Amino acid sequence: MSTKPIAIAIIAAMEREVAPLIRSWGVRTIEHSGRRYRLFENGNAALVCGGIGAEAARRATEAVIREVSPVRVISVGFAGALDISLQVAQILEPRTVINAADGVRTEVGSGKGILVSSSSVACTEQKIRLAKAYGAVAVDMEAAAVAQGAEARGIGFGAVKAISDTSGFNMPEMDGFVAHDGSFRSVGFACHVALRPWLWRRTIALARNSARASRALCAAIESYLGRESVDKESLLSRA
Repeated sequence: MSTKPIAIAIIAAMEREVAPLIRSWGVRTIEHSGRRYRLFENGNAALVCGGIGAEAARRATEAVIREVSPVRVISVGFAGALDISLQVAQILEPRTVINAADGVRTEVGSGKGILVSSSSVACTEQKIRLAKAYGAVAVDMEAAAVAQGAEARGIGFGAVKAISDTSGFNMPEMDGFVAHDGSFRSVGFACHVALRPWLWRRTIALARNSARASRALCAAIESYLGRESVDKESLLSRA
């Protein structure tokens, strides 16, 4: 049996979510369906930041599967809390991921709680509706698309999410600043906020919370990769 490390493909939305993790990783450029991606690699793991939203996540999942033929694909990034007990920088590894667009459920096989993927950034009213409709504890925008992409190719799936906003935090309007390719128009958003003083406090709080969530997320991903390595070594020792 080969002792080559298993390939874990990691799909994030934005590099700022995983910046502390990939700082020392190798990087190369790959291309898929006319789009270029920066592929970060370190040992048994490869990571792509595909952009915000389901379509961007789907394309990134296809690109990384084609490039590294992973054993498992994991969706990582920020999530909004639907459960009042979840606080900023807490980590969620959901047992179930639900696509709010079509109701499709993906069972992870481990973890706790339900993560629901929405097509837009959830405000407080949407968070209440999603919690009631799906019994979910958190919401993101990409996990369901990654799950369905992995499942369609018979590849294992997992998710690691860090809470960036609590259930009572009303997110600033951000959907209008997401480009067609899933990139975020940060300059346009900054100009939008600059002209609206009533958004300043929320935006500053979100930036601070996102920084905390990023640090927690990167530590959790490192722990996840460590567990995967231990599991593989255990399997090899019994082979």
